[in-house]
Order: sequence, then C-alpha cells, then structure tokens
Amino acid sequence: MLIKLEIIVSLFATMLISAVLTPFIRKLAFKVGAEDEPNKRRVNKKSMPTLGGLSIFISFSISILILLRNQMPMDKMPGFFGAGLIIIIVGVCDDIWSLKPWQKMAGITLAAFWIYFVAGIKMTTVTIPFLGDFQLGLLSLPVTWLWIAAITNAINLIDGLDGLATGVSIIALTTMGITGMFFLNVGNIYVSIMIFALVASCLGFLPYNFFPARIYLGDTGSLFIGFMIAVFSLNGLKNATFISVIIPVIILGVPITDTVYAILRRKLNKQPISHADKHHLHHRLMQIGLTHRQTVLVIYGIALIFSFIALLYPLSSLWGTILLTVATLIGLELFVEAIGLVGSNRQPLLNWIKKIVKNNTSSSNK
Repeated sequence: MLIKLEIIVSLFATMLISAVLTPFIRKLAFKVGAEDEPNKRRVNKKSMPTLGGLSIFISFSISILILLRNQMPMDKMPGFFGAGLIIIIVGVCDDIWSLKPWQKMAGITLAAFWIYFVAGIKMTTVTIPFLGDFQLGLLSLPVTWLWIAAITNAINLIDGLDGLATGVSIIALTTMGITGMFFLNVGNIYVSIMIFALVASCLGFLPYNFFPARIYLGDTGSLFIGFMIAVFSLNGLKNATFISVIIPVIILGVPITDTVYAILRRKLNKQPISHADKHHLHHRLMQIGLTHRQTVLVIYGIALIFSFIALLYPLSSLWGTILLTVATLIGLELFVEAIGLVGSNRQPLLNWIKKIVKNNTSSSNK
C-alpha cells in the first residue's frame, strides 16, 4: 500500500512539475524563435510558441530518474532515455529551423535503432491465428522500425488543433497502461509506471495547450509522445499475437485512421504521401460546421470509443475478437465516408447501402 501511495504522490508531483515548467518553456520558445507562424494550412491566427514537448520530456525524466527511481530498473534507462533524447533533439531542431521530411525520418530511424540495439526492445515473433508462430529473423529490425516510424508519425500528423494530440495521447496512454497492468500483464510493471508518468506529464501541460492554446506541443512534443507510445507498445509485441498487435492499433485508432486515410487520399489524388492538405480528420469536422473546441472534444470522444473497444479484446474469445474487429472496421469506414475524409465523391460502402435501401423500397412499393 505504501508503494502504491508513493507512486500516486510521485505522479501527482510529475503533473505539477510539468505545469510549472511550461510557462518557462513558452518564454524560451519565443527567445529561440521556435514559433508556429499563421499560414493557409494552420488554424492559428497569430504566432504561437512551440517546444511544449520540452516540459513534458523534462518532467517525465525527473519523474522516472528521481521520483520513481525505486520502481525503475536503472539498467533499462540508457536505452529509453538515449532514444528519447535523440527524438527531442530532432523535434527541437525542427521547431526552430523546420527540417525536411527525410531529415526528421533519419532522426526517427536513429532513435529506433537505438531502441532496437541498445534497449533490446524489438519484435521477434509473430503469431497468426490458425497458422501458428513465425520467427521474424532478419525481418525483426525492419518490422520494428516500421512500427516505431508509423506510430510516431501518426501522432505527429494529428497535432493540428489546440490540445488535440495531447488529449488523444493521454487517452491512448491511459488505456495502454490499464491493459498492460490489469488485463494482458504486458512486459513488466515498470512499463505501466512509465506510461502513467508520461500521462501525468501530459496532464500538467494540457491546460496550457487546450483551446485557446498558449503554447503548442511542436514536433518536440508530438514526435516524443508518439515515439514513446510506439516503444511502450513494443514491450508487449516481442512475441506478437493477433491480440497484442490489435490492442495498441485500436487504442491508437484516431491517429492511425487519420494517417491511413491521408495516405489513401493522396494516392487517389496522385499526390506525394508527404503532400500537406487540409483534409485531415480535424479539418473535415471543422469544415462541416463544428467549432475548434467542439472538434477537439468530438475527437476525444472518438478516442474514448476506440479505448473502450480495446478494453473488450482481452475479455473476448478468438471469434469474438474477429467479429469485434470486423464491426469496428465497418463502423469506422461508414464514419470516414460520412464526413468525406477521402473525398465527398468516394463513398463506396454508403452508396452500396443506399442502393440496397432504394431497391428494397422500390420492391415494397410494387
């Protein structure tokens, strides 16, 4: 009980440290020129300081290395913090000087290699239902890199509105910590403690980041949070089963959906994958009439729905899991088509349903 109380007090202290640090980071951002200037792709109407991720990184580091040091295996820390520091450096450079996409990807790759070789966190085995276990062998490194790069960039892509990426990440991380601690017993208990330490750091930052924001996460924050989510989820994916893979994917349903459909949209429009547009999930919700704050709250709600679905997986049988996945995909596709995430003229499932309804109505009238 004493240990549990110590953890709770430490997490609360972490949140306070983040909240106290953020105003100082805001002043620092202005001094070093880390500002997000208004343009046709941005929703902000005035210059906004970035680097908000620094307060999250610093408070998280203090929490793990000082406040929660008795709960952490110190031999694991060089791997975690070395990779995290690489990501933070990349994010700070991008917030100040605007790196090219390949430069950011090079930094993410370096951090992923650090996690793989120094921390030893990797995906080595895949279990496919009805087929059995498969050793990844030489594919272990590229599969691990792909997982880290995809999730890191997914969080980075949804950071388009005040408090959006921070709030969605808090919901995803909390769900991940709960599933790891109470359901799947994924990895060791220290991983769940680290997850909740990052949640506490984000909670301390959120009041400054929620609409109307006084500071943005910047790539410093969105890349760091996305990277850590990817690394935390990998702790349960060393031996990847359908369940252990699908749960983090569902938990991260909002950023992954936005990323996948952004890639699909750009491919259909014959545009480069890196091409920026104003057709992301938050853009579409605002274009159909929601306010800035309403859009963020709606996406929080969607993230909570995904989290609730993820919590059902450990309680389901194999066939229940398959049916739950199919139902989730169908519901997701209907929502995506309804808001025109790929395009208002690309609604295959809705058009098919409308056609069936129309035919049934015609038959009934005869």
